[in-house]
Amino acid sequence: MRIIMLGPPGAGKGTQSKTLASELNLPHISTGDILRKNVAEDSELGRQAKDFMIKGALVPDELVTSMLLKRFAQPDTKAGFILDGYPRNLSQAKMLDSMLVQMHMEIDLVAYLDTSEAVIIQRLSGRLVCSKCQANFHATNMPPKQDMICDNCGAGLYQRPDDKEETIRKRLQVYEQDSTPVIKYYEARGKLFRVNADGSARSVLDKIIDRIKAYHDSLEV
Repeated sequence: MRIIMLGPPGAGKGTQSKTLASELNLPHISTGDILRKNVAEDSELGRQAKDFMIKGALVPDELVTSMLLKRFAQPDTKAGFILDGYPRNLSQAKMLDSMLVQMHMEIDLVAYLDTSEAVIIQRLSGRLVCSKCQANFHATNMPPKQDMICDNCGAGLYQRPDDKEETIRKRLQVYEQDSTPVIKYYEARGKLFRVNADGSARSVLDKIIDRIKAYHDSLEV
């Protein structure tokens, strides 16, 4: 089962992807994690990506795709995977399909976490990040036990500059421009389904699992 998780910033893609991967016993593949891993390991692809990251520039699609290609080739992906953070635009979606065809694979389903702007702003504007281990907390939904101190490692928490309300609105505008063609691309192929992601993490996950079960049932008919 190969599933893509799409949705705007603050929709809960990372949380849902990790939990769903655990429930389905599939690897969770995050492009952000892959980039950081390659940079940390000082791989050839990591060194190339680091040059762009240091400048604050986006890592080129070709580099990200090369990293994904290596990840998909690993044995644990044979039964499938949950892909999180990719594709971000139509060019990446087409590149992903071409890459998977070469590997005799294809995407089965694309889950789009449909989230209202008010909920996104509430989630992101309250997000707190650990300065050391990068663990996430929330001022209201998941506060740390000690004010502005990480429960895991004891380091200080901070709010990312791009989690300010004005910046969030701008990020959402950019996301919508880039994502609309991607959504239409997968809708046209009958792979995309939408889930209202304004509710609790568990209720959203249950909806996703129900759709996956329905997909399985349709294949068995």
